[in-house]
Amino acid sequence: MSTPEARLVSLGITLPEPMKAVANYVPFVISGQHLYVSGQVSSTPDGLVTGRLGETMDLPAGQQAAKRCGINLIAQCKAAVGDLSRISHVVKLGGFVNAHPLFIDIPQVINGCSDLMVEVFGEAGRHARSAVACPTLPLGVAVEVDGIFEIAN
Repeated sequence: MSTPEARLVSLGITLPEPMKAVANYVPFVISGQHLYVSGQVSSTPDGLVTGRLGETMDLPAGQQAAKRCGINLIAQCKAAVGDLSRISHVVKLGGFVNAHPLFIDIPQVINGCSDLMVEVFGEAGRHARSAVACPTLPLGVAVEVDGIFEIAN
């Protein structure tokens, strides 16, 4: 069985430096055996992925933006626990999509993040989830996702 780090390599994904908080909060909190990661926005090494689904972005672009949120979530997990093999379960993701009022494919957008969690963590990556539309998101980003992870002893 390969490790999450090995799966990232096989997917051609290099984790970025974890994003710093942009307001009065911390990027993550560990409480007991759970890691709570603050919302990670759609960003790449080149900058923020901005736009509104159904208006300036289509579904595939939104899925890629959600995948970037997932990569940023995993980067925070690595910063929090070191070895990603310590993440024993992706418990829950909360997805927020900057969407035009008539855009209804919100769950399919967040699949960009959910699919990545399963690719990286295997069956332990299957999770509960919410996916909601928003009229706007911080910094004008297209997608934001937060997460709860279980940490192995």
